[in-house]
Amino acid sequence: MNAVALVPPPVATSPAVVHVVDADAAVRESLRLVLEIAGHPVRCHASAADFLLAWPIDVPACVLLDVRMPGPSGMDLQLALAQRNDAPPVVLMSGPDDIPMSVLAIRRGAVDLLAKPVERDPLLAAVGSAIQRSHAQQAVRHRRRAVRERFALLTTRERTVFEQVAAGRLNKQIAATLCMCERTVKAHRANVMHKMQAHSVAELVRIAIQLEADAEVAN
Repeated sequence: MNAVALVPPPVATSPAVVHVVDADAAVRESLRLVLEIAGHPVRCHASAADFLLAWPIDVPACVLLDVRMPGPSGMDLQLALAQRNDAPPVVLMSGPDDIPMSVLAIRRGAVDLLAKPVERDPLLAAVGSAIQRSHAQQAVRHRRRAVRERFALLTTRERTVFEQVAAGRLNKQIAATLCMCERTVKAHRANVMHKMQAHSVAELVRIAIQLEADAEVAN
């Protein structure tokens, strides 16, 4: 059996970038100084539109986002990000009158809510949690991409056998359906298991479910 050259998912080695989105220049600068002293690379944006111009973000990152901004608000941006699978985690900053909006954003998946003026320790704790989530999300995306790349290596016949095995069909049933001998089915099945790096039928079924989910998202 020929070996399949596959590159394992890359491990993040660079620090995650913190994107500060706030219309107040003084607030942006204050947050930037605190975060950079703590060792975080920072990019500042004066509006939601400025942040979106930096898209896509292909490295671990999080967004430190003011709830109220002129133009598209922080809530508008957070809602847009919440609808994307590849969006970086969001930490919200709000004033005392913004609690109802902030609770809604938390329900949409925001990592944390910081009261303005933002204090150093809660800021660094929230950003740390968001960065951990970003690294975990990126690792998942790398694994899913690797599965899609492995699936692309299957021949047309191997993909057919893959679908049959993932559907729970036995070798004899697959052979009858595809009009081939059982020995050939076993050979294709072994190739599928090898190329997909699956160690059991249960694992292959989970891979098939993932591929179906990815296809639905793509469509």
